[in-house]
Amino acid sequence: MVAHPFVYEINTWAWLDELSRRAGTVVDLGSVPDDEWEAVAALGFDAVWLMGVWERSPAGIAIALENQSLLESFRRALPDLTSDDVVGSPYCVRDYVVDARIGGSEGLAVAREALALHGLGLLLDFVPNHVAPDHPWLDEHPEYFVRGDEADLERDPASFVRVGDVVVANGRDPYFPAWPDVVQLDAFSADLRGAVTATLRSIATQCDGVRCDMAMLVTNEIFERTWGGRAAPRPDDEYWPTVIPVVKADRPEFIFIAEAYWDMEWTLQQQGFDYCYDKRLYDRLVHEGAEQVHAHLGADLDYQRHLVRFVENHDEPCAAATFPGAKARAAAVATLSQTGARLVHEGQLDGRTVRLPVFLGRRPDEPVDEGLRSFYERLLAFLGDRVFREGEWTRAERAGWEGNKTWRQLVGWGWRGASRKLVVVNLGDQPADGHLSLPWEDLPGATWLLDDAADGRRYERSGVDLCDGMYVSLPPWHWHLFDVMHIDSPKAVQR
Repeated sequence: MVAHPFVYEINTWAWLDELSRRAGTVVDLGSVPDDEWEAVAALGFDAVWLMGVWERSPAGIAIALENQSLLESFRRALPDLTSDDVVGSPYCVRDYVVDARIGGSEGLAVAREALALHGLGLLLDFVPNHVAPDHPWLDEHPEYFVRGDEADLERDPASFVRVGDVVVANGRDPYFPAWPDVVQLDAFSADLRGAVTATLRSIATQCDGVRCDMAMLVTNEIFERTWGGRAAPRPDDEYWPTVIPVVKADRPEFIFIAEAYWDMEWTLQQQGFDYCYDKRLYDRLVHEGAEQVHAHLGADLDYQRHLVRFVENHDEPCAAATFPGAKARAAAVATLSQTGARLVHEGQLDGRTVRLPVFLGRRPDEPVDEGLRSFYERLLAFLGDRVFREGEWTRAERAGWEGNKTWRQLVGWGWRGASRKLVVVNLGDQPADGHLSLPWEDLPGATWLLDDAADGRRYERSGVDLCDGMYVSLPPWHWHLFDVMHIDSPKAVQR
C-alpha cells in the first residue's frame, strides 16, 4: 500500500445484485466481469474495500424483520421493499467466512487475484465489539461475552437477551441504546483476545487489510466506561496492542484502519492503527467553514498522515444529498487532495442521493448525474499523479488586507515530490480574494509556471511571490488545481 492511498468502498451485496440484474444472470465475487475491476483501477484507486463479505446472521435478519423502526427506514430507501431484500447487517457477523450467497471463500480468492492484476489491494471488515447471536462462540465459548442474569433480562429486555442457556448483553456503545441484533464481546477477556488474534490472522491470509468497525469501543478506557464491573477485570495491556503486532509479525504490510470517533484517533494510532477515520474534518466541512478547516489542517503532520479523509461512506448520508449545490464539489476537492488515506464510496461519483441501510441487498435505481461524474473523473485524473501518494504535503498560509475578510474563506496546501501541486479552495458562498504562501525553501530565485487543471489557465509567478503570498481570487465554492513547474523544466517548456 502506498503512503497516501485512495480507497474505493463497495457495498458488496448491493453491487453484486446490480451487476446480476444488468447481466441477466447471477454474478458473485468469483464471476465479476474484469472490466468492472479495470474501471476502478482506471480511476486511480489503490485499494478496494469490499464492505460486507462475511456470513450474515439468520437470527439477525429475523430480528430486523420484526423491528418496525428498521423496516420504516428500509422502506424510505427502497419503497418496493420485499423481505428478500433484507439480507442482514454486515456488522452482525454470523462467522468470519465469506457468505456462500456471494461466492464464498473461493469467489473472494478469485476477486482478490483479479484486483491484484489491476494493481489494487483488497480491504475487508472486522467487527471487534460484537457478533451475531448465532455466532459459534455463543455455544463454544460463552465466557467470551458480557453476561447478564434473569434479573437483567426482566429489568432491561432491550439490553439483554437469552441465547440458549445463558443471558448475554446486547452490543452497544456508551452513549446510545443497545443494538438488538448483536451480542457483546468481553474485550477484557484474555481468552477472547486470543481468539480474535487467531481470527485476524486467518482474515489476513485473504486480504491486504481490515477496516475495524467502531475500533475505539474495545480500548480499556471506553470499554470500562461502557461495561464497568460486568466485564472481566480490566487488564494492564490494551486490546489493540495485544492483537495487531501478532498479525503484523506474520504479515508486516497488512493494514489496519480504524473507524474512530470521540477524538480517539491519536490514541488508536499509538495503539497500532495505520489509519483512523477523520470524522472531525467531515463535520467541519458539513457544519463549519474554512477557518475551522484551515485550523484542523494545522495539526501535527505525522498525525495527519494516518487519517482517512472522506465526504461519504456507508455510515454517512450521501454527499450529493448532504452538501448543497457547488459545495459538494468544493468539499470533494478539499477532502480528496489531503494527506493520509482518501476514501470514496461507490455511488458517490454518480451522485446517488439515497443512503442505503446496510441490511439491504438491493438499492433503488437512480439516474447518473453526468456532470458530477465528469467532475470526479477530472479530479481523480489530476490526483492520479504519484506525488499525491508518495509526496510531502504542506499546508499553505493565508493572508488578506484591511477591509477584506473574504480571504478567510480560502484554504490551500501543496504537494512536493517528483512533481509539485498546489490546491486552493474557496469554502465560502461569496467570492474570495487573498494571498496564499507556501514554505518551500527552494522557490525563491526562480520563475514558476502554474498550470490550472480546473480551467486550463496558466500563470507565471516568481518564487518570491509564491513564498510571500501569491494573490488568489476565486468565485464561491471554486478551486484551483495547479501543476507547479519550474519555468525552465522540460515539462513546463512543452506546455
